[in-house]
Amino acid sequence: MSGVAARSYTVEEAELCDRLPQKSSTSAGWLGAWYNPAGRFWKPGNGGRLRLALFEPDIPQNTGALLRLAACFGVAVDLIEPCGFLLDDRRLKRAALDYSALASVRRHPSWAAFLAGRALPSRLVLMTTKGDMPLHRFAFAADDTILLGRESAGVPAAVHRAADARIVIPLRPPARSLNVALAGAVALAEALRQTGAFPAP
Repeated sequence: MSGVAARSYTVEEAELCDRLPQKSSTSAGWLGAWYNPAGRFWKPGNGGRLRLALFEPDIPQNTGALLRLAACFGVAVDLIEPCGFLLDDRRLKRAALDYSALASVRRHPSWAAFLAGRALPSRLVLMTTKGDMPLHRFAFAADDTILLGRESAGVPAAVHRAADARIVIPLRPPARSLNVALAGAVALAEALRQTGAFPAP
């Protein structure tokens, strides 16, 4: 990716149409089907202790696809707010379909709240085009948290510094980045494969 400005996995800003304001975190909205207001998860997953964290997501369709992905593999999700859409957005529901019965989601009102609630010694593994380690050469641990940035701007420098590892998915030039949901699927599949946490057939 030399000669191309490095950014976290994003879409072009022109695609960020139909953005909606953040809904108050006091209402779980449609995520009430997933979210326990006490801050705990409904049920354990089959994906071991791996977690998927979404940093201030912008596009409801991508978030819905990632929630469905996590539900299918039994991986818990940390949703780090604020989001760029309402949590009961019809586009989020359309992408996630009826997988709410399988999902485990925990909402965090801010990045600071997410950090304060993290279980140590879980590593924070950031997926970014600025990464210094290719995905296929990185050794995942069973309790890692895979962090995905927002579509419009990735993650700020402070989040980069907080990450224990910064991982890049190698692409053929002149490609810049994958869709964030696709990047999450590629990374999560590799982590599940390495840690033996895929659901039993």
